[in-house]
Amino acid sequence: MRSRLAARSARLVLAAAAVTALAATTTACNNDDTADAGSSATPSAAASAGKAGSDSSSSDSPSTSASSTGGSNSGGSTDKTGSGDDGKGGSGDGGKSGYGQSCGTNDLDFTVTSQSQAGGYYLVTAKAKSGITCYLDVNTPSVSFGSGADGVASPVGQGGEDPIKLTGSAVAYTGISPKTTKSNAGKEFENVIIALTENDPNPAELKLPDTANVDKPIVTNWSTNRAETVPVIV
Repeated sequence: MRSRLAARSARLVLAAAAVTALAATTTACNNDDTADAGSSATPSAAASAGKAGSDSSSSDSPSTSASSTGGSNSGGSTDKTGSGDDGKGGSGDGGKSGYGQSCGTNDLDFTVTSQSQAGGYYLVTAKAKSGITCYLDVNTPSVSFGSGADGVASPVGQGGEDPIKLTGSAVAYTGISPKTTKSNAGKEFENVIIALTENDPNPAELKLPDTANVDKPIVTNWSTNRAETVPVIV
């Protein structure tokens, strides 16, 4: 009787041990399966995330590039247009082709001829350069021989029209007498300086047709009638 009980107890112990071992094996398998499942899912998720990131980056790039290009083109176009308009406007306003402006010495062409009347004098003819229309607003030119005060011609007030319009073939005259004294005194000059005003920044230095003996010179007003420009002391 005792040996039967002992044998039964031994079988129960073996059976319990087998159940325990089976349970442990099953748990181990389940853990491995879970790990395998997690491992297989991770690459898939990573690939999906990577693709999404790539698509997002790819879609952003063209937009950024287009924005930069547009900004560059817009800036260049604005600068170019502004520069072109300003340059054109400045050139048009600063030109000498307008009407109603005062003549500057550099707007005119001059010729000098020697005349025998009144003891000899120089006739200066002024004509507007091609494309210029201007007015002689100052009645008497500023004339001098050399840079000394004794070479400055005094106005005698003959003739005169104010203002005189010069354009095309229109001309104006002035007469210059280099010597008004009867003495042998005087200085010799080969050129005469003429300007339309005393402060003209561009006076013209004209070559005389002969050497002038200068002593107390005089000059007439501008006139369109050359007969009025024979310089004499009244």
